[in-house]
Amino acid sequence: MTNKDASLTLKILTVNTHKGFTVFNRRFILHELRDAIRATGADIVFLQEVLGAHQLHAEKLATWPTTSQYEFLADSIWPQYAYGRNAVYPNGHHGNAVLSKFPIAYHENIDISVGEKEKRGMLHCVLKPPGYDGEVHVVCVHLGLREGHRTAQMGELCKYIDHKVPQQAPLVVAGDFNDWRERGQRLLARNCNLREVFCERHGRVARTFPAHLPLLRLDRIYVRNLLHFEPISLRYRPWSRLSDHAPLAVEIAL
Repeated sequence: MTNKDASLTLKILTVNTHKGFTVFNRRFILHELRDAIRATGADIVFLQEVLGAHQLHAEKLATWPTTSQYEFLADSIWPQYAYGRNAVYPNGHHGNAVLSKFPIAYHENIDISVGEKEKRGMLHCVLKPPGYDGEVHVVCVHLGLREGHRTAQMGELCKYIDHKVPQQAPLVVAGDFNDWRERGQRLLARNCNLREVFCERHGRVARTFPAHLPLLRLDRIYVRNLLHFEPISLRYRPWSRLSDHAPLAVEIAL
């Protein structure tokens, strides 16, 4: 966090953690993932597909953390965190999480699943950065694989923002949108007044999947009511071997 020209600058990172495993679940790499996230110097981290608990993995893997994955990733760097449980199964559960260096004044997890088979959610947090006279709203999302489901879920996102986020408040919405056909761009711009940071600066949203050779544009960072934002390109290594999704980052000024 820096103070420049009377504005507060924050770095934001979003990454689908793939439950702490490499592609095809070949290797457990949560410790390496934590090192990579730390190295970005992010103030706020959006996580998708992060495990809250998994009894079978805990019994089989010697390096499995004694806490939830989001607490393990937060460690001493991000003292504040919130978790939204989306999918529950016999051995455990997973969902979205937000890690923050600033106080989280409020958080709410919203179930936006369409049907029973594919559980999805969005996690809304209200942050209070020191030195900033106001609140920052962030929403971490993970949308469905079917286009019809995603359209309905983006409609729910816009409806929620309209009711829960003050019109003039700084807002960041980020995560795994699974919007490989890019149909959501116009919908979110028209209905929520959201701008995607890479699209605004480079003319296209970033390629993020698969991480080792990104072809599809699945992950996004949207903003509203910000003085300035600058997307950040992260190094190919080590991210290409830490998840099936490449992460995205942006620096914003309040």
